[in-house]
Amino acid sequence: MDVLYFCGLIQKHDVIMDSREKGIYKVTLVGSVVNALLLILKFVAGILGNSAAMIADGVHSLSDFITDIVVLVFARLAGKPVDSDHDYGHGKYETLATLIIGIALLIVGFGILWNGASSVILVLRGGTLHSPGVIAFWAAIISIVSKEGLYRYTIVKGKKYNSPAVIANAWHHRSDALSSIGTAFGIGGAILLGDKWVVLDPIAAIVVSFFICKVAVQLISPCLGELLEKSLPDSVEKQIEDIVNAEPGVSDPHDLRTRRIGSYSAVDVHVRMDGNMLLKDDHEKSTVIETRIKKLLGPATIVYIHYEPQK
Repeated sequence: MDVLYFCGLIQKHDVIMDSREKGIYKVTLVGSVVNALLLILKFVAGILGNSAAMIADGVHSLSDFITDIVVLVFARLAGKPVDSDHDYGHGKYETLATLIIGIALLIVGFGILWNGASSVILVLRGGTLHSPGVIAFWAAIISIVSKEGLYRYTIVKGKKYNSPAVIANAWHHRSDALSSIGTAFGIGGAILLGDKWVVLDPIAAIVVSFFICKVAVQLISPCLGELLEKSLPDSVEKQIEDIVNAEPGVSDPHDLRTRRIGSYSAVDVHVRMDGNMLLKDDHEKSTVIETRIKKLLGPATIVYIHYEPQK
C-alpha cells in the first residue's frame, strides 16, 4: 500500500506540473500572437507615418515577441522533474528566463533612449524631423489597449501558476503599454501643434525609455540574487525558526539555509530533540514541522530537517 500511495503522489505531482506547464504555454502563446500582430502594425505605421517613436515602439514589441519565445522554451525546461543531475529540480531555468527578459528590456530601453536623444540633438543643432502621420497615432492607441489588456491577463495567470517568468513577461507587456502612451502623446502633440513641436515625438521616446529601464532593473535584481544563492528574507527565516520552536520537544533551530529555486523554495535546518526519543517519534515531529513550512512557503517547497540530540 505504501508503494502504491507513493506512486499515486508522484502521478498527482506530474499532473499538477503538466497542468501548470500547459497553462504557462497557453498564456504565452496568446501574448506571442498579439505581439506578432502589433510589431507588424507598429513598423508599418512608423515607416508610413514617419514616426521615430513608433518605430522604437515596434522594436519594443519585437523584444516582447522574442521574450515570449524565451518563456516557452524555458517553461518546458523548468517543468522537467528531478533527475540524477538536478537533485533540486530545474526551477532555476525559469529564473534564467526572467533574467533574459530583464536584460532584453534594459537593452531596448537604452536603444530607445539613444535613438530619441540623437533626434533631439539633431533638432538642437538646427536639423529637422519629419512630422509624424495620423496612422502612427492610431497605431499607438491600438497598442495601448491591446498591451494593457494583455498585461492584466498575463499577470493574473502568472500569479495563478506562481511563475516568475510569466509575471516578468506581464511587466514587459505593461512597459510596452507605457511606451505606447508616451508615443501617443508625442505623436499627437507633434501633429496638433505643428512642425515646430515635432521634437515631442523623440522626447516622448526618451521619457518612455526611463520607465522601461526601471522595470528591467526591478526584474534583474532579484534574479541575480537567486542565481547567486541569496537566502530568503530575514522575516521568512524568522517564521521558519518560530515554526520549529513551536513544536513540543524540538528546539534550537540552527544552521538554517534557505534559497529560491524558480517558483519554489528549499529549506535546510538542524534541530535538537531528546536523544532518547524513538526514531518514529522524531520522524512524526519533523513531518509536522515540514508540513507547516510547506504551508508557509508553498507545497512544492523542499525541506530537509536534521536531528541532533539535545545538549
